[in-house]
Amino acid sequence: MTMRETLRYIAGYVFGGTIFLFLIPFGLYKLSGYDNLWTDLELLQSGSVRHVLSVCCLLSGVFWMIWSNIFLFKAGKGGPAEGMGVSVSPRTQRLVTTGPYRYCRNPMVLGALLIYLSIVIFLNSLTALGALLIFSLSGITYLKLSEEKRLEKDFGDEFLEYRRKVPMLFPGIRFNK
Repeated sequence: MTMRETLRYIAGYVFGGTIFLFLIPFGLYKLSGYDNLWTDLELLQSGSVRHVLSVCCLLSGVFWMIWSNIFLFKAGKGGPAEGMGVSVSPRTQRLVTTGPYRYCRNPMVLGALLIYLSIVIFLNSLTALGALLIFSLSGITYLKLSEEKRLEKDFGDEFLEYRRKVPMLFPGIRFNK
C-alpha cells in the first residue's frame, strides 16, 4: 500500500468517524432535550430495562461496524468513506459478499443504526426516535438510489445476483423480492 493510499484510508476513517460516530450521536443527544416541550411520555419507564437494551444495541452495533469495516478493507480492498460521488478512502475493488456482507448488503449501516438506537433508548427520547426514523428512511433511500446504482455500475451482474439473494439492511428480512 502506498503512502497516498494509507493517508486516504486514514482520512476516510476520520471523516466517517466524525460524522457517523460524533456528529449524528451529538445531534440525537441535542434533540432529546426538546422532548419536554411537547410530551411527558417516555420510550421505556424502567431504567434497568432501558440500560440493558441500550447496551445490547450498542455492543451489537459496534460489532457489525467493526466486522464490516474489516471485511471491506481485506476482501474489498477499499474503504467505506464515499458519498454523493466523492471518495475519501479508496473505492472497493471487489464486491464483498462474505463475512457480514453475506447477511445483509449494508452491515456497516446496520451497525450505525443500532448504535444510534442505543443512544435513543438510553436518552429515553421520543424526539430523538422520530429523528432517527426520518434519518433511517433518508439513508435507506440514499442507499437504494445512489450507492446501489454505483455498485451495479462497478460490479454489474455480480452485484445484481448478490442484491437478489441478500437483504439490504436487516439479516433474514426482505421487503421486496
